[in-house]
Amino acid sequence: MQTLLMSVALVAAAAAAVWYDIRERRIPNALTLGALAAALLLRVPLGMGAVGDGFAGAFLAFGLALPFFLVGGLGGGDLKFLVAVGAFLGPGRLFFALLITAVVGAAMAFAAMLRHRALRQTAVNVHTLVTTFSWRSFGGWKREANMPFTIHSSAVITVPYGVAIAAGALTAWFVYTANPGWSFMATLTG
Repeated sequence: MQTLLMSVALVAAAAAAVWYDIRERRIPNALTLGALAAALLLRVPLGMGAVGDGFAGAFLAFGLALPFFLVGGLGGGDLKFLVAVGAFLGPGRLFFALLITAVVGAAMAFAAMLRHRALRQTAVNVHTLVTTFSWRSFGGWKREANMPFTIHSSAVITVPYGVAIAAGALTAWFVYTANPGWSFMATLTG
């Protein structure tokens, strides 16, 4: 029963995040913080170990997403949505979700580059970001006047990354729910 309740809550949160991100290009705090609270509260009947897994997943998602937020490549709503997803999935499912999220996000970004005919300029921007990454601090890089490559820059092509996050979260949730013994990490190492 608890798995069903968590499935419904995750699907509802993902659907709402996708709707807001496509429509308004933001994911509201009420949604992300509500989803985080729901994920943790729905784990309570499963015991303190399950609650601990929820917190561990949330902290892991935060730690992995924070650098992307700090350099301006990920919005605050996306970061908070990833934290909520981490609380739903726990650390064991999170890496598979992040892999799917990255693949879907890359496909969306590539489609947006093609649609805007911006492959060459994007390659130049990525080269600039990669070559300057090693010598700029996260905070300094985001504030540099001559580094206009954050998601808040008007000339930058962005995608509603909440769609990719939702795809990764739901794929991981339902793959693991359908195959409780399956482990992404074990598959990678074994």
